[in-house]
Amino acid sequence: MDTAKPTVAAIAIHKDRIVAVGTTDEISPLIGPNTLVTDLEGVTVLPGFIDCHIHLIQYGLGLNSLDLRAVRSIDELKKRVAAKSKEDLEWILGRGWDQEKFAERRYPTRHDLDEASPTKPVLLRRICGHVCVANSVALKRAGVDERSNDPPGGVIDRDAAKALTGILRENAIDLLDAAVPSPSAKDFEKATLAACQDALKAGLTSVHCIINSDLELRALLKLRREDRLPLRFHVLVPSDHLSAVKKLGVQTGFGDKWVRLGAIKIFADGSLGARTAALEAPYEDDPSNSGVTIYRQEELDELVREAHLAGFQVAIHAIGDRASRMALESLTKATNQTQGDLRHRIEHASVLNHDLIREFGRLGVIASVQPHFIVSDFWLEQRLGRERASLSYPFASLARAGVRVVAGSDCPVEPLAPLQGIAAATARSNSNEAITVEAAIALYTRNAAYASFEENVKGTIEPGKYADLVALRTDPAEIVPPTIPEIQVLFTMVGGKIIYRSGTVS
Repeated sequence: MDTAKPTVAAIAIHKDRIVAVGTTDEISPLIGPNTLVTDLEGVTVLPGFIDCHIHLIQYGLGLNSLDLRAVRSIDELKKRVAAKSKEDLEWILGRGWDQEKFAERRYPTRHDLDEASPTKPVLLRRICGHVCVANSVALKRAGVDERSNDPPGGVIDRDAAKALTGILRENAIDLLDAAVPSPSAKDFEKATLAACQDALKAGLTSVHCIINSDLELRALLKLRREDRLPLRFHVLVPSDHLSAVKKLGVQTGFGDKWVRLGAIKIFADGSLGARTAALEAPYEDDPSNSGVTIYRQEELDELVREAHLAGFQVAIHAIGDRASRMALESLTKATNQTQGDLRHRIEHASVLNHDLIREFGRLGVIASVQPHFIVSDFWLEQRLGRERASLSYPFASLARAGVRVVAGSDCPVEPLAPLQGIAAATARSNSNEAITVEAAIALYTRNAAYASFEENVKGTIEPGKYADLVALRTDPAEIVPPTIPEIQVLFTMVGGKIIYRSGTVS
Protein backbone atom coordinates (compact mmCIF):
# COMPACT_ATOMS: atom_id res chain seq x y z
CA MET A 1 0.00 0.00 0.00
CA ASP A 2 3.03 2.29 -0.35
CA THR A 3 2.33 4.26 -3.53
CA ALA A 4 6.06 4.78 -4.13
CA LYS A 5 6.74 1.03 -4.00
CA PRO A 6 3.40 -0.80 -4.30
CA THR A 7 4.74 -4.37 -4.51
CA VAL A 8 7.79 -6.00 -2.94
CA ALA A 9 9.02 -9.55 -2.51
CA ALA A 10 10.74 -9.41 0.90
CA ILE A 11 10.45 -7.62 4.22
CA ALA A 12 13.12 -7.25 6.91
CA ILE A 13 11.95 -6.73 10.49
CA HIS A 14 13.99 -5.78 13.57
CA LYS A 15 12.16 -5.89 16.92
CA ASP A 16 8.77 -4.24 16.29
CA ARG A 17 9.64 -2.28 13.13
CA ILE A 18 10.04 -2.82 9.43
CA VAL A 19 13.62 -1.89 8.52
CA ALA A 20 13.76 -2.68 4.80
CA VAL A 21 11.61 -3.85 1.90
CA GLY A 22 12.54 -4.84 -1.63
CA THR A 23 13.50 -7.76 -3.81
CA THR A 24 14.79 -10.99 -2.33
CA ASP A 25 18.29 -10.13 -3.59
CA GLU A 26 18.14 -6.72 -1.91
CA ILE A 27 17.02 -8.05 1.46
CA SER A 28 19.08 -11.28 1.63
CA PRO A 29 22.33 -9.54 2.69
CA LEU A 30 20.60 -8.47 5.92
CA ILE A 31 20.23 -12.11 7.04
CA GLY A 32 22.51 -12.85 10.00
CA PRO A 33 23.16 -15.86 12.26
CA ASN A 34 20.22 -14.93 14.53
CA THR A 35 17.78 -14.04 11.76
CA LEU A 36 14.56 -16.01 11.43
CA VAL A 37 13.92 -16.49 7.73
CA THR A 38 10.43 -17.40 6.56
CA ASP A 39 9.51 -18.24 2.99
CA LEU A 40 5.81 -17.42 2.60
CA GLU A 41 5.74 -19.13 -0.79
CA GLY A 42 3.95 -16.38 -2.64
CA VAL A 43 1.06 -15.60 -0.31
CA THR A 44 -0.22 -12.03 -0.11
CA VAL A 45 0.96 -9.85 2.78
CA LEU A 46 -0.77 -6.55 3.53
CA PRO A 47 -0.43 -3.92 6.24
CA GLY A 48 -2.43 -5.04 9.28
CA PHE A 49 -6.06 -4.05 8.95
CA ILE A 50 -7.35 -1.13 11.03
CA ASP A 51 -11.04 -0.94 11.99
CA CYS A 52 -11.94 2.73 12.36
CA HIS A 53 -15.31 2.27 14.06
CA ILE A 54 -15.87 -0.67 16.36
CA HIS A 55 -17.42 -1.33 19.79
CA LEU A 56 -14.94 -4.11 20.44
CA ILE A 57 -15.31 -4.47 24.19
CA GLN A 58 -19.10 -4.39 23.95
CA TYR A 59 -18.78 -7.09 21.30
CA GLY A 60 -16.73 -9.15 23.75
CA LEU A 61 -19.31 -8.69 26.50
CA GLY A 62 -21.99 -9.90 24.12
CA LEU A 63 -20.26 -13.11 23.04
CA ASN A 64 -22.41 -15.09 25.49
CA SER A 65 -25.60 -13.29 24.46
CA LEU A 66 -28.08 -14.33 21.79
CA ASP A 67 -26.89 -13.53 18.26
CA LEU A 68 -30.15 -12.88 16.39
CA ARG A 69 -28.82 -11.77 13.00
CA ALA A 70 -29.84 -15.00 11.28
CA VAL A 71 -33.35 -15.13 12.79
CA ARG A 72 -36.03 -14.94 10.11
CA SER A 73 -39.27 -14.90 12.10
CA ILE A 74 -40.66 -13.82 15.45
CA ASP A 75 -41.59 -17.43 16.12
CA GLU A 76 -37.94 -18.43 15.69
CA LEU A 77 -36.87 -15.55 17.93
CA LYS A 78 -39.25 -16.75 20.65
CA LYS A 79 -37.83 -20.26 20.44
CA ARG A 80 -34.29 -18.92 20.81
CA VAL A 81 -35.30 -16.90 23.88
CA ALA A 82 -37.15 -19.84 25.41
CA ALA A 83 -34.10 -22.07 25.01
CA LYS A 84 -31.84 -19.42 26.55
CA SER A 85 -34.21 -19.02 29.51
CA LYS A 86 -33.32 -22.56 30.61
CA GLU A 87 -29.72 -21.50 31.27
CA ASP A 88 -28.57 -20.19 34.65
CA LEU A 89 -28.81 -16.52 33.75
CA GLU A 90 -30.13 -13.50 35.62
CA TRP A 91 -30.96 -11.63 32.38
CA ILE A 92 -31.44 -12.85 28.82
CA LEU A 93 -29.68 -10.44 26.49
CA GLY A 94 -29.42 -10.50 22.72
CA ARG A 95 -28.78 -8.44 19.64
CA GLY A 96 -29.15 -8.52 15.90
CA TRP A 97 -32.85 -8.94 15.09
CA ASP A 98 -34.21 -7.07 12.07
CA GLN A 99 -37.96 -6.83 11.52
CA GLU A 100 -37.35 -6.32 7.80
CA LYS A 101 -36.13 -9.94 7.65
CA PHE A 102 -39.00 -11.42 9.66
CA ALA A 103 -41.74 -13.35 7.93
CA GLU A 104 -44.24 -11.36 10.01
CA ARG A 105 -42.74 -8.02 8.86
CA ARG A 106 -43.28 -6.42 12.26
CA TYR A 107 -41.41 -5.61 15.44
CA PRO A 108 -41.40 -8.21 18.22
CA THR A 109 -43.23 -7.00 21.33
CA ARG A 110 -43.14 -7.59 25.06
CA HIS A 111 -46.09 -9.95 24.60
CA ASP A 112 -43.99 -12.17 22.32
CA LEU A 113 -41.14 -12.18 24.82
CA ASP A 114 -43.50 -12.81 27.76
CA GLU A 115 -44.59 -16.04 26.09
CA ALA A 116 -40.96 -17.11 25.61
CA SER A 117 -39.71 -16.06 29.05
CA PRO A 118 -42.43 -15.25 31.58
CA THR A 119 -40.13 -15.18 34.63
CA LYS A 120 -36.70 -13.95 33.49
CA PRO A 121 -36.06 -10.41 32.18
CA VAL A 122 -35.31 -10.19 28.45
CA LEU A 123 -33.68 -7.33 26.55
CA LEU A 124 -33.06 -7.73 22.82
CA ARG A 125 -31.46 -4.99 20.70
CA ARG A 126 -32.23 -4.48 17.06
CA ILE A 127 -29.23 -4.93 14.74
CA CYS A 128 -28.66 -1.16 14.59
CA GLY A 129 -28.56 -0.82 18.38
CA HIS A 130 -30.98 2.12 18.25
CA VAL A 131 -34.12 0.08 19.07
CA CYS A 132 -34.73 -2.64 21.62
CA VAL A 133 -37.59 -4.78 22.84
CA ALA A 134 -38.04 -5.94 26.43
CA ASN A 135 -40.44 -8.30 28.18
CA SER A 136 -42.70 -7.36 31.10
CA VAL A 137 -40.27 -8.60 33.75
CA ALA A 138 -37.49 -6.42 32.34
CA LEU A 139 -39.78 -3.37 32.07
CA LYS A 140 -40.87 -3.82 35.67
CA ARG A 141 -37.27 -4.07 36.90
CA ALA A 142 -36.45 -0.91 34.98
CA GLY A 143 -39.36 0.92 36.59
CA VAL A 144 -41.18 1.48 33.32
CA ASP A 145 -44.92 1.77 33.94
CA GLU A 146 -46.64 -0.78 31.70
CA ARG A 147 -49.82 1.30 31.73
CA SER A 148 -48.03 4.27 30.25
CA ASN A 149 -47.87 4.82 26.52
CA ASP A 150 -45.09 7.41 26.74
CA PRO A 151 -42.99 7.01 29.88
CA PRO A 152 -40.02 9.28 30.62
CA GLY A 153 -36.99 8.98 28.41
CA GLY A 154 -38.69 8.93 25.05
CA VAL A 155 -40.17 5.44 24.87
CA ILE A 156 -42.12 5.51 21.64
CA ASP A 157 -44.50 3.20 19.90
CA ARG A 158 -47.00 4.78 17.55
CA ASP A 159 -49.01 1.58 17.16
CA ALA A 160 -49.58 1.19 20.89
CA ALA A 161 -53.06 2.25 21.88
CA LYS A 162 -53.44 1.28 25.52
CA ALA A 163 -50.45 -0.83 26.49
CA LEU A 164 -46.74 -0.38 26.25
CA THR A 165 -45.40 -2.81 23.64
CA GLY A 166 -41.91 -3.03 25.08
CA ILE A 167 -40.32 -1.17 22.15
CA LEU A 168 -37.79 1.46 23.16
CA ARG A 169 -35.76 3.74 20.92
CA GLU A 170 -32.61 5.85 21.24
CA ASN A 171 -32.08 7.35 24.74
CA ALA A 172 -35.07 5.47 26.13
CA ILE A 173 -32.94 2.31 25.99
CA ASP A 174 -30.92 3.74 28.88
CA LEU A 175 -33.89 2.94 31.14
CA LEU A 176 -33.36 -0.77 30.49
CA ASP A 177 -29.57 -0.65 30.46
CA ALA A 178 -29.61 0.86 33.95
CA ALA A 179 -31.50 -2.18 35.26
CA VAL A 180 -29.12 -4.78 33.79
CA PRO A 181 -26.46 -5.86 36.31
CA SER A 182 -23.13 -4.23 35.52
CA PRO A 183 -20.22 -6.49 34.52
CA SER A 184 -17.32 -6.69 36.95
CA ALA A 185 -13.82 -5.41 36.24
CA LYS A 186 -12.77 -9.00 35.58
CA ASP A 187 -15.68 -9.40 33.14
CA PHE A 188 -14.44 -6.41 31.16
CA GLU A 189 -10.92 -7.83 31.00
CA LYS A 190 -12.14 -11.23 29.83
CA ALA A 191 -14.44 -9.62 27.26
CA THR A 192 -11.61 -7.46 25.92
CA LEU A 193 -9.25 -10.40 25.47
CA ALA A 194 -11.94 -12.59 23.88
CA ALA A 195 -12.86 -9.83 21.43
CA CYS A 196 -9.20 -9.22 20.61
CA GLN A 197 -8.79 -12.88 19.67
CA ASP A 198 -11.63 -12.65 17.14
CA ALA A 199 -10.16 -9.41 15.78
CA LEU A 200 -6.75 -11.02 15.28
CA LYS A 201 -8.34 -13.95 13.44
CA ALA A 202 -9.88 -11.42 11.05
CA GLY A 203 -6.51 -9.77 10.36
CA LEU A 204 -6.98 -6.69 12.53
CA THR A 205 -3.94 -5.18 14.22
CA SER A 206 -5.44 -1.85 15.35
CA VAL A 207 -8.93 -0.66 16.25
CA HIS A 208 -10.57 2.70 16.77
CA CYS A 209 -12.63 1.44 19.69
CA ILE A 210 -15.69 3.29 20.96
CA ILE A 211 -16.06 2.84 24.69
CA ASN A 212 -19.19 3.34 26.80
CA SER A 213 -17.68 3.79 30.24
CA ASP A 214 -14.55 4.32 32.27
CA LEU A 215 -14.68 0.62 33.19
CA GLU A 216 -13.82 -0.30 29.61
CA LEU A 217 -10.87 2.10 29.62
CA ARG A 218 -9.70 0.75 32.97
CA ALA A 219 -9.71 -2.79 31.56
CA LEU A 220 -7.69 -1.66 28.53
CA LEU A 221 -5.12 0.14 30.65
CA LYS A 222 -4.78 -2.77 33.08
CA LEU A 223 -4.16 -5.20 30.24
CA ARG A 224 -1.66 -2.73 28.77
CA ARG A 225 0.23 -2.44 32.09
CA GLU A 226 0.38 -6.22 32.32
CA ASP A 227 1.59 -6.47 28.70
CA ARG A 228 -1.40 -8.62 27.76
CA LEU A 229 -3.00 -6.37 25.15
CA PRO A 230 -2.52 -7.94 21.69
CA LEU A 231 -4.04 -5.10 19.62
CA ARG A 232 -3.41 -1.38 19.34
CA PHE A 233 -6.33 0.80 20.54
CA HIS A 234 -7.27 4.32 19.43
CA VAL A 235 -10.02 5.06 21.97
CA LEU A 236 -13.13 7.09 21.11
CA VAL A 237 -14.70 8.58 24.24
CA PRO A 238 -18.43 9.41 24.57
CA SER A 239 -19.22 13.13 24.74
CA ASP A 240 -20.64 12.88 28.26
CA HIS A 241 -17.05 12.21 29.41
CA LEU A 242 -15.71 15.38 27.75
CA SER A 243 -15.64 17.43 30.97
CA ALA A 244 -13.74 14.70 32.79
CA VAL A 245 -10.99 14.33 30.20
CA LYS A 246 -10.73 18.12 29.84
CA LYS A 247 -10.06 18.44 33.57
CA LEU A 248 -7.19 15.98 33.25
CA GLY A 249 -5.57 18.23 30.66
CA VAL A 250 -5.14 15.44 28.12
CA GLN A 251 -5.84 15.75 24.40
CA THR A 252 -6.24 13.55 21.36
CA GLY A 253 -3.04 11.51 20.93
CA PHE A 254 -2.31 11.10 24.63
CA GLY A 255 -1.02 7.60 25.37
CA ASP A 256 1.47 5.21 23.85
CA LYS A 257 1.72 2.89 20.86
CA TRP A 258 -0.81 0.46 22.40
CA VAL A 259 -3.52 2.68 23.89
CA ARG A 260 -4.08 6.25 22.72
CA LEU A 261 -6.82 8.76 23.37
CA GLY A 262 -8.68 9.44 20.15
CA ALA A 263 -11.83 11.38 19.35
CA ILE A 264 -14.79 12.59 21.37
CA LYS A 265 -17.79 10.66 20.02
CA ILE A 266 -20.95 12.74 19.53
CA PHE A 267 -24.36 11.49 18.39
CA ALA A 268 -26.26 13.73 15.97
CA ASP A 269 -29.06 11.32 15.02
CA GLY A 270 -30.21 7.69 15.08
CA SER A 271 -30.33 4.95 12.43
CA LEU A 272 -32.04 4.24 9.11
CA GLY A 273 -33.23 0.85 10.31
CA ALA A 274 -35.09 2.46 13.20
CA ARG A 275 -36.20 5.42 11.02
CA THR A 276 -34.51 7.76 13.51
CA ALA A 277 -31.73 8.96 11.17
CA ALA A 278 -32.37 12.67 10.61
CA LEU A 279 -33.34 13.34 6.98
CA GLU A 280 -33.95 16.59 5.11
CA ALA A 281 -37.13 15.10 3.61
CA PRO A 282 -39.45 12.44 5.07
CA TYR A 283 -38.86 8.73 4.76
CA GLU A 284 -40.24 7.30 1.55
CA ASP A 285 -42.01 4.52 3.45
CA ASP A 286 -43.08 6.75 6.38
CA PRO A 287 -44.08 10.17 4.99
CA SER A 288 -44.92 11.60 8.42
CA ASN A 289 -41.42 10.97 9.74
CA SER A 290 -38.08 12.66 9.01
CA GLY A 291 -36.13 11.09 11.87
CA VAL A 292 -34.76 12.73 15.00
CA THR A 293 -31.82 14.90 15.94
CA ILE A 294 -30.16 14.44 19.30
CA TYR A 295 -29.25 18.13 19.65
CA ARG A 296 -30.51 21.45 18.38
CA GLN A 297 -28.02 23.14 16.05
CA GLU A 298 -26.82 25.60 18.68
CA GLU A 299 -26.32 22.78 21.20
CA LEU A 300 -24.29 20.73 18.72
CA ASP A 301 -22.29 23.85 17.82
CA GLU A 302 -21.35 24.41 21.44
CA LEU A 303 -20.40 20.78 22.10
CA VAL A 304 -18.21 20.57 19.00
CA ARG A 305 -16.64 23.95 19.78
CA GLU A 306 -15.83 22.89 23.35
CA ALA A 307 -14.14 19.69 22.22
CA HIS A 308 -12.27 21.41 19.38
CA LEU A 309 -10.91 24.21 21.57
CA ALA A 310 -9.79 21.64 24.15
CA GLY A 311 -7.65 19.91 21.50
CA PHE A 312 -9.86 16.93 20.77
CA GLN A 313 -10.67 15.33 17.48
CA VAL A 314 -14.44 14.91 17.23
CA ALA A 315 -16.23 11.98 15.65
CA ILE A 316 -19.86 12.86 14.97
CA HIS A 317 -22.36 10.06 14.35
CA ALA A 318 -24.46 11.34 11.44
CA ILE A 319 -26.38 8.91 9.26
CA GLY A 320 -29.06 11.11 7.70
CA ASP A 321 -28.34 14.05 5.37
CA ARG A 322 -29.88 16.53 7.84
CA ALA A 323 -27.57 15.24 10.58
CA SER A 324 -24.52 15.50 8.29
CA ARG A 325 -25.48 19.06 7.35
CA MET A 326 -25.74 20.00 11.03
CA ALA A 327 -22.42 18.28 11.81
CA LEU A 328 -20.60 20.05 8.97
CA GLU A 329 -22.07 23.39 10.06
CA SER A 330 -20.83 22.85 13.61
CA LEU A 331 -17.38 21.84 12.36
CA THR A 332 -17.22 24.92 10.14
CA LYS A 333 -17.95 27.22 13.07
CA ALA A 334 -15.45 25.46 15.35
CA THR A 335 -12.58 25.35 12.87
CA ASN A 336 -13.08 29.02 11.95
CA GLN A 337 -12.12 29.94 15.53
CA THR A 338 -8.73 28.24 15.64
CA GLN A 339 -6.37 26.50 13.29
CA GLY A 340 -5.01 23.04 13.96
CA ASP A 341 -4.77 19.59 12.48
CA LEU A 342 -7.44 17.79 14.51
CA ARG A 343 -8.75 15.69 11.58
CA HIS A 344 -12.39 15.77 12.61
CA ARG A 345 -14.56 12.91 11.44
CA ILE A 346 -18.17 12.19 10.60
CA GLU A 347 -19.07 8.61 11.44
CA HIS A 348 -21.28 6.74 8.94
CA ALA A 349 -22.09 9.66 6.56
CA SER A 350 -24.63 7.30 5.05
CA VAL A 351 -27.12 9.57 3.24
CA LEU A 352 -25.47 12.48 1.48
CA ASN A 353 -25.98 14.79 -1.50
CA HIS A 354 -23.58 16.54 -3.86
CA ASP A 355 -23.47 19.74 -1.78
CA LEU A 356 -22.62 17.83 1.39
CA ILE A 357 -19.93 15.83 -0.38
CA ARG A 358 -18.31 19.05 -1.62
CA GLU A 359 -18.45 20.44 1.91
CA PHE A 360 -16.68 17.36 3.26
CA GLY A 361 -13.88 18.05 0.79
CA ARG A 362 -13.72 21.78 1.46
CA LEU A 363 -13.41 21.32 5.22
CA GLY A 364 -11.09 18.32 5.06
CA VAL A 365 -13.48 16.27 7.23
CA ILE A 366 -12.82 12.53 7.28
CA ALA A 367 -15.72 10.27 6.24
CA SER A 368 -15.65 7.22 8.50
CA VAL A 369 -17.88 4.70 6.72
CA GLN A 370 -19.09 1.15 7.29
CA PRO A 371 -19.20 -0.68 3.93
CA HIS A 372 -21.11 -3.71 5.21
CA PHE A 373 -24.15 -1.49 5.81
CA ILE A 374 -24.66 -1.81 2.05
CA VAL A 375 -25.31 -5.52 2.50
CA SER A 376 -27.48 -5.20 5.60
CA ASP A 377 -29.56 -2.26 4.35
CA PHE A 378 -31.09 -4.20 1.48
CA TRP A 379 -34.29 -2.17 2.00
CA LEU A 380 -32.53 1.15 1.37
CA GLU A 381 -34.44 2.19 -1.76
CA GLN A 382 -37.73 1.36 -0.07
CA ARG A 383 -36.76 3.53 2.89
CA LEU A 384 -35.33 6.50 0.96
CA GLY A 385 -36.60 6.32 -2.60
CA ARG A 386 -34.42 5.77 -5.66
CA GLU A 387 -32.82 9.22 -5.90
CA ARG A 388 -31.61 9.44 -2.30
CA ALA A 389 -30.61 5.79 -2.25
CA SER A 390 -28.33 6.37 -5.25
CA LEU A 391 -26.22 8.79 -3.18
CA SER A 392 -26.15 6.71 -0.03
CA TYR A 393 -22.81 5.20 0.98
CA PRO A 394 -21.21 7.27 -1.82
CA PHE A 395 -17.62 6.07 -1.40
CA ALA A 396 -16.56 6.80 -4.98
CA SER A 397 -18.10 10.28 -5.01
CA LEU A 398 -16.42 11.15 -1.72
CA ALA A 399 -13.04 9.98 -3.04
CA ARG A 400 -13.48 11.99 -6.25
CA ALA A 401 -14.16 15.08 -4.13
CA GLY A 402 -10.83 14.60 -2.37
CA VAL A 403 -12.36 13.37 0.87
CA ARG A 404 -10.27 11.05 3.03
CA VAL A 405 -12.48 7.98 3.49
CA VAL A 406 -11.77 5.41 6.20
CA ALA A 407 -13.69 2.27 7.09
CA GLY A 408 -14.84 0.22 10.03
CA SER A 409 -17.34 -2.45 10.90
CA ASP A 410 -19.48 -0.90 13.66
CA CYS A 411 -19.27 -4.38 15.19
CA PRO A 412 -21.36 -5.80 16.88
CA VAL A 413 -23.82 -4.10 14.53
CA GLU A 414 -22.02 -5.73 11.58
CA PRO A 415 -19.42 -8.54 11.28
CA LEU A 416 -15.95 -7.41 12.33
CA ALA A 417 -14.07 -9.02 9.40
CA PRO A 418 -12.46 -6.32 7.19
CA LEU A 419 -12.57 -8.70 4.22
CA GLN A 420 -16.37 -8.55 4.37
CA GLY A 421 -16.24 -4.75 4.31
CA ILE A 422 -13.77 -4.75 1.40
CA ALA A 423 -16.08 -7.05 -0.55
CA ALA A 424 -19.12 -4.87 0.20
CA ALA A 425 -17.36 -1.72 -1.01
CA THR A 426 -16.27 -3.31 -4.30
CA ALA A 427 -19.10 -5.68 -5.20
CA ARG A 428 -21.82 -3.04 -5.61
CA SER A 429 -23.80 -4.05 -8.67
CA ASN A 430 -25.75 -1.34 -10.52
CA SER A 431 -23.98 1.40 -8.58
CA ASN A 432 -21.63 4.18 -9.60
CA GLU A 433 -20.27 4.18 -6.06
CA ALA A 434 -18.33 0.89 -6.25
CA ILE A 435 -14.59 1.31 -5.68
CA THR A 436 -11.60 -0.81 -6.64
CA VAL A 437 -10.24 -3.51 -4.37
CA GLU A 438 -7.04 -1.55 -3.81
CA ALA A 439 -9.06 1.55 -2.86
CA ALA A 440 -11.15 -0.53 -0.47
CA ILE A 441 -8.04 -1.99 1.20
CA ALA A 442 -6.73 1.56 1.62
CA LEU A 443 -9.80 2.40 3.71
CA TYR A 444 -8.61 -0.17 6.27
CA THR A 445 -4.87 0.56 6.04
CA ARG A 446 -3.27 3.72 4.63
CA ASN A 447 -6.30 6.00 5.09
CA ALA A 448 -7.19 4.49 8.45
CA ALA A 449 -3.74 5.29 9.86
CA TYR A 450 -4.22 8.93 8.87
CA ALA A 451 -7.47 9.11 10.84
CA SER A 452 -5.58 8.35 14.07
CA PHE A 453 -2.60 10.64 13.25
CA GLU A 454 -0.41 7.55 12.80
CA GLU A 455 0.40 7.59 9.10
CA ASN A 456 4.11 7.71 9.99
CA VAL A 457 3.98 4.38 11.83
CA LYS A 458 1.04 2.44 10.35
CA GLY A 459 -0.93 1.75 7.22
CA THR A 460 1.78 0.81 4.71
CA ILE A 461 4.63 -1.68 4.46
CA GLU A 462 7.72 0.52 4.41
CA PRO A 463 10.81 1.15 6.57
CA GLY A 464 10.11 2.76 9.91
CA LYS A 465 6.56 1.47 10.22
CA TYR A 466 5.37 -0.96 12.88
CA ALA A 467 5.68 -4.58 11.78
CA ASP A 468 1.89 -4.96 11.87
CA LEU A 469 1.03 -7.32 9.01
CA VAL A 470 -1.64 -9.73 7.81
CA ALA A 471 -0.96 -12.68 5.49
CA LEU A 472 -3.77 -13.84 3.21
CA ARG A 473 -4.04 -17.08 1.27
CA THR A 474 -5.20 -15.19 -1.82
CA ASP A 475 -4.71 -11.71 -3.24
CA PRO A 476 -8.11 -9.97 -2.94
CA ALA A 477 -7.47 -8.14 -6.21
CA GLU A 478 -7.18 -11.39 -8.16
CA ILE A 479 -10.63 -12.85 -7.42
CA VAL A 480 -14.20 -11.71 -7.96
CA PRO A 481 -15.26 -9.36 -5.13
CA PRO A 482 -18.14 -11.49 -3.74
CA THR A 483 -15.64 -14.24 -2.86
CA ILE A 484 -13.23 -11.95 -0.96
CA PRO A 485 -14.73 -12.86 2.46
CA GLU A 486 -13.77 -16.49 1.82
CA ILE A 487 -10.04 -15.68 1.80
CA GLN A 488 -8.21 -17.38 4.67
CA VAL A 489 -6.20 -15.26 7.07
CA LEU A 490 -2.97 -17.24 7.48
CA PHE A 491 -1.40 -15.13 10.20
CA THR A 492 -1.62 -11.78 11.90
CA MET A 493 1.55 -10.06 13.13
CA VAL A 494 1.56 -7.20 15.65
CA GLY A 495 4.82 -5.48 16.50
CA GLY A 496 6.94 -8.11 14.79
CA LYS A 497 5.31 -11.03 16.62
CA ILE A 498 2.90 -13.47 15.00
CA ILE A 499 -0.04 -13.37 17.43
CA TYR A 500 -2.46 -15.41 15.34
CA ARG A 501 -1.58 -18.26 12.97
CA SER A 502 -4.27 -20.23 11.10
CA GLY A 503 -6.42 -21.33 13.96
CA THR A 504 -4.27 -20.54 17.00
CA VAL A 505 -3.86 -17.33 19.00
CA SER A 506 -0.79 -16.85 21.18
